[in-house]
Amino acid sequence: MDAAVREATGTDVGTQTDVGPAAGEALMQRLWRSVKRHYLFLLTVALPTLVATVYYGPIASNVYVSVSRFIVHSPQEERMQAGGLLGEFLQGAGNSRSQDASYAVQDYIQSRDALKALDREINMRQVFSGPRIDLFDRFPGLHLDHSFEEFYRYYVKHVGIQYDPDSSISTLTVSAYRPADAYRINNALLGISERLVNNLNDRSREDTIKYAQQDVEVAEQKATQASLALLAYRSKHAVFAPTKQAGIELEGIARLQAELISTNAELAQLKQLSPDNPQIPGLQSRAATLRSAIAGQASRVTGSSNSLSARAPEFEQLALQSTVADKELGLALAELDAARRDAARQQLYLERLVQPNLPDSALLPKRIRSIFTVFAVGLILWSVLALILASVREHTE
Repeated sequence: MDAAVREATGTDVGTQTDVGPAAGEALMQRLWRSVKRHYLFLLTVALPTLVATVYYGPIASNVYVSVSRFIVHSPQEERMQAGGLLGEFLQGAGNSRSQDASYAVQDYIQSRDALKALDREINMRQVFSGPRIDLFDRFPGLHLDHSFEEFYRYYVKHVGIQYDPDSSISTLTVSAYRPADAYRINNALLGISERLVNNLNDRSREDTIKYAQQDVEVAEQKATQASLALLAYRSKHAVFAPTKQAGIELEGIARLQAELISTNAELAQLKQLSPDNPQIPGLQSRAATLRSAIAGQASRVTGSSNSLSARAPEFEQLALQSTVADKELGLALAELDAARRDAARQQLYLERLVQPNLPDSALLPKRIRSIFTVFAVGLILWSVLALILASVREHTE
């Protein structure tokens, strides 16, 4: 039978069994020579493209992006802008407070404090450390560093904010690996930013009102001390208003003097017409009483150290101090009221122009584009290296 086979095939059976291994070895050698010949292309193009295809195909996690837009504005600045050229000039005279607040919000969102505040509201580590996220994107990934600083660097890569000085609109972008997580983080960041603006308002209002309130307290103390000093002087010397009281006394003296003149005229007439008239002693007694009353009232007005005229300078000085203190208190109260109005007008508001969206499709990664980019970069690198190696070989030969 073997002879028949040999006759039919024209070959020896034993020789035929040796063809398979020999052919395999020859194929391997040809492959190896091909690999050696094209190793540069395989290393720079084929292998990276294969790795990129494997990674961006089934491995890379979907990234969902939530976007919101907001503006920090002040009604006072809006009125100044509406005032035309003068308003623009007044606004340009100093830094825009709302613009400063916008930059403050931008810095705060990308700060460690914002991350701590987010971590209190949302378990950020759990959001970015779930098993649904691929090893290269999750935290801590290949770094194996669970420190807060490492997590902060990871956080900054997933939260971005841009401020447009022309429109004063800030755009907040948050990327996460679930739509709900991206939305929650974006909404929470807007919430803590609103609290930051409110804190800035409170601090500015307190600083604006604090100094005016201090002036009011000082003016109140001065007014109180001046009023107490004036009250003590009135109680001690039993006077209310020496100048006014002196005027009343002088009016009384004038009336008494008029009555004394009338009495003296009547007495003189009686002495001339009827020297023995029994009314003369009465008129003489009345005239003496009037002169005594006039002298007493005059002594209360002028003369002694306890007179109204002697007490008037000190009283007027105390009254003047009390009046000045009352006016200072009134001015301080007016300044306090104006400071409160200014603080109310300078309020800042964070207005949400575009609410955070709940993404329904992943924007990243761009799988086909990424694979093609790796392939294109590999081709460029392979071309450059091939030219360099060819030049070196040519120079060596």
